Amino acid sequence: MIIKNSKGDSMRKIYTSIELGSFSIKILVCEMINNNPYVLALSNTKCKGIKNGYVVDYEETKNGILTGLKKIEDMLGFKVKEAVIGINSEEKKFDILNGEIDIKSENHLVGNSEIEKLEHELVMGNVLEKEELLSIIPISFQVDDKEPTKDPKGMEGNVLSLKAVIIKVPKGVLRSYLDLFKDCGIKVVDVTLSALGDYYEVRNKEFDSGVGAVINIGYDKIDVSVYNKGIMIKYETIPEGSKLIENDLMYMYHLKRGQARKIKENFAVGCTKYADVKDTMILTNKEEEEITINQLEVSEVIESRIVYLLKLAKKQLNHLTNREISNIIVTGGISELAGFSDIVEREFDNNTTVLDIKNMGARNNMYSTILGLTKYFNNKLDFKGITYSMIKEEEFNNIQNIESERNRNNTNNKDNNIINKVFGYFSNE
Repeated sequence: MIIKNSKGDSMRKIYTSIELGSFSIKILVCEMINNNPYVLALSNTKCKGIKNGYVVDYEETKNGILTGLKKIEDMLGFKVKEAVIGINSEEKKFDILNGEIDIKSENHLVGNSEIEKLEHELVMGNVLEKEELLSIIPISFQVDDKEPTKDPKGMEGNVLSLKAVIIKVPKGVLRSYLDLFKDCGIKVVDVTLSALGDYYEVRNKEFDSGVGAVINIGYDKIDVSVYNKGIMIKYETIPEGSKLIENDLMYMYHLKRGQARKIKENFAVGCTKYADVKDTMILTNKEEEEITINQLEVSEVIESRIVYLLKLAKKQLNHLTNREISNIIVTGGISELAGFSDIVEREFDNNTTVLDIKNMGARNNMYSTILGLTKYFNNKLDFKGITYSMIKEEEFNNIQNIESERNRNNTNNKDNNIINKVFGYFSNE
């Protein structure tokens, strides 16, 4: 969908991204302005229907998606109909391929059609019947014997060649996701590995200048991915995550999981250096006994488990590559704990940093993947010179009408005016 306004100018670029995790489903609607996502609406719905990249409970996952979509609809006043999707799969496969085609366009100039034809030729015969193509990541293009380039459009020549990484997953994995979203009324316009979302959130010139790595410590898994000059070359998942912290607290204090999660998220700190032994919390455990816990004691348990998880990630990195890694970035919701960066600094070399997301409305490292998925999709469209929006022009008018009515009815509650703030303030209109 390429949308132009009445003056022929490109309209705002509104995208929806959905990240399917094994603990929650995140849905983000944002507007891209100067290649940065400005949050319009964000939902985070707990869901246990996915495990190890597979939909193990169809109805649970479907209900999780629909619940998240309903939250978004309530915020924005319209239904989400299209989205870019991020998935995980333990059975992904990477191949590096080379291919070429004759340039037969007028004046032998390279355009989008030649690039798309070359990508198609590259994939043909390299994706088996039981496999499904997930992503093509160009490494470099070349026209005749000219210098390799990231973008050959407009170049003149006879032969266009491409070196690229293709990512494949079993056909059943992708099909289950596509069927699921179709059942939820969502048209999937693109799908890729969630780990690529993390890359697009952390990437910068320094990261892309050499070999970099991203460690995302999730709830029940750790994603470890390695990049060479911005190209994903390795990616593995460790089936352990911050859920272990809850397990530790449950065992130590005989708590229910909800209580342990509350302690982890709202009471503890990640490093004992920042803990206060006088800061206490009174709880009733599973045995109906009233217990008092202090922050220092809890944080000792948590710090020990964080060290364990970081060591697992470090070991996986050493297994994935023997190259010198110049830049490692750690993310994930657990990285928001006070003192987490101190532990990272202690366990890794000085080339490792903790991500610091500053996007208003999504200012938490748990959202690194879904923010990056939006940037990935936008980057893909920019390369093709396409202006695209997942909201039709008439829906912009509906939003304005909804907000005008909301303003009249809520003159004393201006903070509720989400759309007006984003569509007005951020776009300087």
